[in-house]
Amino acid sequence: MKKWLWCMILLVLLLYGCAQTNILERIGLTTLIGYDVGKEKKMQTTAVIREVNPEFQSKVDVITTEDNTSKGNRMEVNRRVSKKVMIGQMRVILFGEALAEEGLHYYIDASLENASVNNGVYTAIVKDQVAPLLEYDYQNIEDIGQHIYRLLEQNIQQEYMISSMLHEVGRDYYAVGRDMAMPIIEKEEELIKLSGIALFKDGKMVSTLPPPDSFYVKVIRDTFKSGIYETTLQSEDLPSILQKKTDDTMTVAFDAIRSKRTMTLVDAKNPEFDLTIKLKARVLEVSPSFDQSHRKSVEALEKAIQHKLTKELARVIAHSQKVESDVFGFGEEYRSHVRHAELTKEKWHSLYKNMKVNIHVDFVILRNGVFE
Repeated sequence: MKKWLWCMILLVLLLYGCAQTNILERIGLTTLIGYDVGKEKKMQTTAVIREVNPEFQSKVDVITTEDNTSKGNRMEVNRRVSKKVMIGQMRVILFGEALAEEGLHYYIDASLENASVNNGVYTAIVKDQVAPLLEYDYQNIEDIGQHIYRLLEQNIQQEYMISSMLHEVGRDYYAVGRDMAMPIIEKEEELIKLSGIALFKDGKMVSTLPPPDSFYVKVIRDTFKSGIYETTLQSEDLPSILQKKTDDTMTVAFDAIRSKRTMTLVDAKNPEFDLTIKLKARVLEVSPSFDQSHRKSVEALEKAIQHKLTKELARVIAHSQKVESDVFGFGEEYRSHVRHAELTKEKWHSLYKNMKVNIHVDFVILRNGVFE
């Protein structure tokens, strides 16, 4: 018994002695990393590093390096700072537009295989290049890494933008019958804003959608639970009972309480799907206003929004088919229902561009006349 106890104590001491301790004052924490195409096709890396001094005051450094590999860039960064650089606190990975168009296969693989990188980090595309956006001396932004992280986090949580965590991007990249999609950010004078959605095919960025289309993409991909959405109904969208209330257009803002998406394969030979979306929402504002206590007017508004949503969903799907980017996962549904399909990415992209989708929207107003 005593021998066993001494062996356990010795083992604990050995493990304790082998453990690497990282004192906060002696390390630099990488909170964000961005990748661009460098000179002579080298990899250009821009890292946002937070350092804490003994007085617990912190400073943020933005360092850009070039090398052939991510490990080489990491060593180059360490040569320029006085503290050991760690990446365990990284929250965001950014990719330059030109790099995304070339393909992100290497970067996704390297990030997923790195045990120090949390699979819950956000990924996004930067319009033009990453380095100038991060290196700019913003007057009202102290920590550019934390600012971009909060920008993505709050918009994704409020469902104003699609989610693109590393594990989600990796799942979409490796899946047969599904493609990646990421938010796009850009610098506008002293501000950084979300400016669209990047669509991918085989890991390469092939097109973009404007920010409002994130609502349609999310509704088709999974569910919508919160957030605010605004749409403008044109005269051709409005029933006669509502046309009397306005001259040309009617703008409606609502928050989606919940939505449910059903995707059904109805023809396997020539891929055809029934896409049914049930959406229950609360109308927040209507301009110009009308009497929302009138049942027939509310029913007419529901039908008008159904018609508008059907058109917009069809437009977004048609655009994705044109660029052969199945960010919705129709291919996964096809593969799960067609035995011996032997589906490959190339085969599905060929089928996807000619796929037919029958869209059915059921929109119900839960409450009306409620303003924020």
